[in-house]
Amino acid sequence: MGQELSDDYIEQFHQEGFVLVPGLFTRQEAAQYIDHYMQLRAAGAQPGDDTDIDMDATDPLKRFPRLNQMHRWDMVSRDWLLSPRLANALTAFADQEPFAIQTMMYFKPPGARGQALHQDQYFVRVKPGTCIAAWMALDACDEENGCLHIVRGSHKLPLLCTVDADTTQSFSDVTVSLPPGMTSTPVVMQPGDVLFFNGQVIHGSYPNRSTERFRRALIGHYIAAEGQKVARYYHPVLRMDGTEVILEDSLRGGPCGIWTEYGGKVTVEMRDEKANTAAPVHP
Repeated sequence: MGQELSDDYIEQFHQEGFVLVPGLFTRQEAAQYIDHYMQLRAAGAQPGDDTDIDMDATDPLKRFPRLNQMHRWDMVSRDWLLSPRLANALTAFADQEPFAIQTMMYFKPPGARGQALHQDQYFVRVKPGTCIAAWMALDACDEENGCLHIVRGSHKLPLLCTVDADTTQSFSDVTVSLPPGMTSTPVVMQPGDVLFFNGQVIHGSYPNRSTERFRRALIGHYIAAEGQKVARYYHPVLRMDGTEVILEDSLRGGPCGIWTEYGGKVTVEMRDEKANTAAPVHP
């Protein structure tokens, strides 16, 4: 598709907190990214790995741990993160060109756990404002191989307090709760499709229950240029031309919401989390 997004895409992003842009990259490009990242993973340990690679492990995520912050040492990743196609879309959604802060490559091989429902802003901690994700499918993604699930309209919620996740189903150990009547929706995608979503949006995925299919995804995180602080893990922050911009560190703590029922109506009640200087790594 062309470089310009229609008003329908922009309206959906603002109304629902996310929008799927099909074919922003070609299937051939998606296949080339698969080849590139599979070669990087086969080469062994890389900077930013969550865990040591263990090809004899029963856990598929130890055989194929995700790659983190590849743009800091891999030009292919840097070029994708700062690509004009992503920059144009993100600028349309945010009304200003964003800053780039993160790349991740998820392999999610057959049998791999998913990731419990969460909000990206919990990890990124942009102040003021929030972050935006660009989540690109490299394989066909559906419910069998653990496609992304998203909660429509949840960008209108505040940052929610986290609770323990079921680590038999999720590689991350925190999640957020949903009240009765609020559910997540699977997002079926084809190679080269990109899902853009607001940092408050609740999203996650279930395990890959296929026997042969990977669910590989290339992900970038960005923040609006109005942001003045971000968690230390995401420094250095880049403009879309690749130059560095200096932002302050954003510490943990502050208000988060819990679901509470008053008079038969479920609402969010805000409470203060104890301040903490630790910076969790984005899952």
